[in-house]
Amino acid sequence: MKNTWLVALLVAAAVPAFGEDAGTLGKIKASGVITLGVRDASIPFSFLDDKQEAVGYSVDLCMKVVEAVKRSLKMPNLEVKKQVVTSANRIPLIANGTVDLECGSTVNNIERQKIVNFSITTFLVNTKFIAKKSSNIHALKDLKGKTVSVTAGTNTLGKILDINKAQNLDLTIIQGKDHPESFLYVETGRTVAFAEDDILLAGLAANSKTPNEFNLVAIDGMLADPYSLMLGRDDPAFKKVVDDTLRHVFSSGEIFAIYDKWFAKPIPPRGVTMNFPQSEQWKRIVAHPTDSPDPKDYR
Repeated sequence: MKNTWLVALLVAAAVPAFGEDAGTLGKIKASGVITLGVRDASIPFSFLDDKQEAVGYSVDLCMKVVEAVKRSLKMPNLEVKKQVVTSANRIPLIANGTVDLECGSTVNNIERQKIVNFSITTFLVNTKFIAKKSSNIHALKDLKGKTVSVTAGTNTLGKILDINKAQNLDLTIIQGKDHPESFLYVETGRTVAFAEDDILLAGLAANSKTPNEFNLVAIDGMLADPYSLMLGRDDPAFKKVVDDTLRHVFSSGEIFAIYDKWFAKPIPPRGVTMNFPQSEQWKRIVAHPTDSPDPKDYR
């Protein structure tokens, strides 16, 4: 019996405690660095300003998490590294631990949860097309037989492939390497429309040279998707820090000032205002936080 207890004590001593020596928090503590994944042009969630500094709504939320990690680990001088990621490499870089927390415009869905994990929902978006007003694209049926662009590695690509097949649209789909390239195809006439999350499309149009030349085209029956901060799987200690931080930002009302900063006021680099008011759906997730990946939970 004594030997059994001794073995148990030795095993317990050898297993690191969450938040100190294990998982993402242990990695951060050991290295003295937290690495955030940021985007270069996911306006206004995560993008590079005129000084090449990563800024945006999601970046601000991530920085709240950074402050919480500093307090939790008692590391006030923790170094913050911001690494630009793309739609194609963001999930692998989180999965392999290169990036600790992704601060972008990433949809939380069931398929992705097989590889990575997500915070509670921070925003809700609807998939739409953007097209030039001169193209006379007003509904999905107007795209039949046309060439459209979608960004490689996005949740949207699968949706458009499914819609194309289900509705026999006979679309030719060109994949841009990132959102600016996909939008550029529309600007230059290579494609007639670009499919992506409505707020990202609005941001690209607002920051273009001719913002009034574009229309958003709704897709009937499309449910809203939840944006979340992305983190590694099987790391409950780090997820708790992230979620607890966001819940505090929500319940304290700080989130409303952060929202207004990026969606209601002029933003860099051109001082463009998004004019994207708070939706009732968004207000509900602030009042009742959830990390559900099911779009039906956000109706």
